[in-house]
Amino acid sequence: STILTWNDHAKINNMGTFKTYTLQILCSGIRLENLTIENNAEQLGQAVSLHVEGDRCELVGCRLLGNQDTLFTGNGSSRQYYRNCYIEGTTDFIFGPATAWFEQCIIHSKRNSYITAASTPQENPYGYVFNRCHLTADAGVDKVYLGRPWRAYAYTLFMNCEMDGHIVAEGWDNWRNAENEKSARYAEYRNVGPGANTAK
Repeated sequence: STILTWNDHAKINNMGTFKTYTLQILCSGIRLENLTIENNAEQLGQAVSLHVEGDRCELVGCRLLGNQDTLFTGNGSSRQYYRNCYIEGTTDFIFGPATAWFEQCIIHSKRNSYITAASTPQENPYGYVFNRCHLTADAGVDKVYLGRPWRAYAYTLFMNCEMDGHIVAEGWDNWRNAENEKSARYAEYRNVGPGANTAK
């Protein structure tokens, strides 16, 4: 019942993506529990709900609501943990360079687009790990990619997840950059559901 909300988006006074956050966490060792963090801007551009720079940040039972660029994991040396959270958005709504573990979260797509846009540094052994999560979508959404690499060496793993039918058979997109395919670290392991088919 506690909601932090704001409505900045990237096209307001040309502020760009990275100043639009509703909440920014700069310090380390932070735990948030049972909060809703929302950017309720119109779908006119990037609009970050939560921007995390600190290390050892933990969210439990939280809801992150928005459209494009909902969650920015903004520091390549940051380690983040999300458990039993609901995260929704449209395009690249989980993005950035941090190492982040998502455990038993609902990842909800509101439009045909891309879930993740990792920019994992080459030296980081892990980027985004989704374990035992459920990938869901609004009615009529039927063409969603698991991710596309914002930078080379992007790392995203979905394992033991339930994927509904909105996930395309190809799974991943190269962001129209064939070079990304040479270094991107993408994997699917022991997922179930109509969107989990790895045949293509």
